[in-house]
Amino acid sequence: MNRPLQILRTAAVVLLSLGLARAQNIIKFDAPGAGTAAGQGTLAEGIDPLGTTFGYYIDGSSVAHGFLRVWNGYFVTFTAPGAGTGAGQGTFAFSLNPEGTITGYYLDGNGAMHGYLRNFFGHFTTFDAPGAGNGPGQGTLSLNINPQGTVAGYDYDSSGVAHAFVRSRDGSFVTYEAAGAGTGAGQGTGTASGIGLNPEGAITGAYIDSNNTLHGYVRDPDGNITSIDPPGAGNGPGQGSDTDGLNFAGIISGIYVDSNNVLHGYVRALDGTITEFDVPGAGTGAGQGTVPQGLNAEGAVTGSYADSNSVSHGFVRSPRGAITTFNAPGAGSSGGQGTFPLLNNPEGAITGYQIDSGGVYHGFLRSPRGR
Repeated sequence: MNRPLQILRTAAVVLLSLGLARAQNIIKFDAPGAGTAAGQGTLAEGIDPLGTTFGYYIDGSSVAHGFLRVWNGYFVTFTAPGAGTGAGQGTFAFSLNPEGTITGYYLDGNGAMHGYLRNFFGHFTTFDAPGAGNGPGQGTLSLNINPQGTVAGYDYDSSGVAHAFVRSRDGSFVTYEAAGAGTGAGQGTGTASGIGLNPEGAITGAYIDSNNTLHGYVRDPDGNITSIDPPGAGNGPGQGSDTDGLNFAGIISGIYVDSNNVLHGYVRALDGTITEFDVPGAGTGAGQGTVPQGLNAEGAVTGSYADSNSVSHGFVRSPRGAITTFNAPGAGSSGGQGTFPLLNNPEGAITGYQIDSGGVYHGFLRSPRGR
């Protein structure tokens, strides 16, 4: 900007004041026992309407454990029975329903994944989807739970192929495949995480075809599956579209990768209309761009964008399309570091994690303006 020096100084003071005011609405937190080395720390995955955040932390031995953090900052930490104690193993938490039941998966001592439910009182139920493999990198990923206690996720079979499942409260399973899903290792049908199952029983996810291209989908409560491919999505390996989840109104947010491997966001209305968007400041190189992650009941979308230096910053997009960007305090400013929002609640509070200059993860909570 070619401005007189005095104007620049005045603007800098104003921007600094605004930045400090905004920073007061973002707090950083670390779960008890979280490690402090690169690749360790606290990863907040979601937030409920009451402001309870949840996720997992990686300790000083690089083992994962689940956590819940209530609005006053009190933590509950937990480890699923059977979880491995080696580096890269442990307990991972992804979705919380109004009853206080949390779901996720754990990696056992052999590196296989198993689903679990932990209720409000701390009681665990573990489970494996039908056909799930039991070798390293195989098994069951439980990723969503709705108010009825229904769970959705996917598993990897003994050949490394993904299959989606729905588990009812009574423990019965339904498995399904999207038409066009590939049958090779690393291909198949998956679900979104955290908000991929709404109260009505609709599910969003993605499938990988035989060319290793991704396609989003929505599955209605009757089991009918509709593919979602935004117009700008590429059709090469690693390109295509994915979904973040859906709200009670059936609005879906997601991400697509174009033919140049640049990332873009989209919102799909209940009637199938797709609106694509890019956050101002998002980079245009391969692996850069806009990465939506969360969607609340009002239709506001949150996520991150990677700039031209591959540093990530947070954003929230209102239902009408207005975009606000932000950075968590202490977030690193090198490639692969920065701010990574994952979910917003109906009140507009946003949680996620930041990666600092040392590569350590820290949870954050961004409160709505004025709160």
